[in-house]
Amino acid sequence: MYDVLLIAKYIIKYCNKSNFPISNLKLQKLLYFIQAAFLVEKEHACFPDEIEAWDFGPVVPAVYYKYKIYGGTNIPYMNSDENLFEIISQEDKDIINRIINDCAKYTASMLVDITHKQTPWLKVYAPYMRNIITKDSIIEFFKEV
Repeated sequence: MYDVLLIAKYIIKYCNKSNFPISNLKLQKLLYFIQAAFLVEKEHACFPDEIEAWDFGPVVPAVYYKYKIYGGTNIPYMNSDENLFEIISQEDKDIINRIINDCAKYTASMLVDITHKQTPWLKVYAPYMRNIITKDSIIEFFKEV
């Protein structure tokens, strides 16, 4: 498993280099779909953090708070230590890149609509609450998709 902030930085870097817009809202949905891919394909989580059901879909709070200063605008990639990403295996980068590429055609609001129709979010969402979307519910839903 990886630190979720490392995965977020990698996503931001990949999106910026690929000219894909990446707002905090879209970053949250990408993290959700990446976690789902790891849980189903690799049978373990990509990152240990819980995903919560917020008004605009699944959210990883630590990442939300780190990047909320950008509001709805694109998050720029700050050239940090490139060696940082070497700890992510190429196999795992391939999964992450595939999910990003698959989601690139969708706007953040389209991804919100998609997640709002999925049972992992639907089952636990309640206004003003931050209920956890369990890993088991993610596995159960995405194994059938």
